[in-house]
Amino acid sequence: MYINDIDERVTSGILKFADDTKIYTCVQTVEAAMILQEDLNRLCSWSKDWLMLFNVDKCKCLHFGFNNIEFEYMLGNDTISSCLEEKDLGITVHHSLQTSSHCANIVKKANQVLGIIRRTYDDKSKENIVQLYKSLVRPHLEYCVQAWRPYLQKDIDNIEKVQRRATKMINGLSQLSYEERLKRTNLMTLELRRLRADLLEKSIR
Repeated sequence: MYINDIDERVTSGILKFADDTKIYTCVQTVEAAMILQEDLNRLCSWSKDWLMLFNVDKCKCLHFGFNNIEFEYMLGNDTISSCLEEKDLGITVHHSLQTSSHCANIVKKANQVLGIIRRTYDDKSKENIVQLYKSLVRPHLEYCVQAWRPYLQKDIDNIEKVQRRATKMINGLSQLSYEERLKRTNLMTLELRRLRADLLEKSIR
């Protein structure tokens, strides 16, 4: 309720979620960049009026598109630093809008958790490993997947390798093919699950 009026004087697009606020617009000319700068000035004035100053060190500017003029924006007396990628609500957004960086990050995190499971649990029965994988590992690979679903084969393969590794940990299944391990554990490929998630999302809309 403290920030509901933050966009009353802003002409650019603005997105709010909890204490996270993003302002955006299409900038093709210096004049358009100055309009966005004026909106940033209004936000700065709002923050001073309500005594809720922005932490400029946490503010980032992400430029998208070819031939972007990459205007340097200010928030008060401080320059907003530009970056090539930024984590937004748990998803790594790259300036090229490719998802490879995000895929690499989630694969690294999922493999770390899988390594902890391997070292910690002596009981590597099918029931135990599948339950641990579903509850602790797979959520890292599928969080907000509709927003970043990979399309490059290398990213698809890297994500799938995590599930391959998980099913190979199960006692008695390591010598079987991946397809056979999926049948024995009643799992489907992660790519098929992403397709299923897309279809569910479309059906809801």
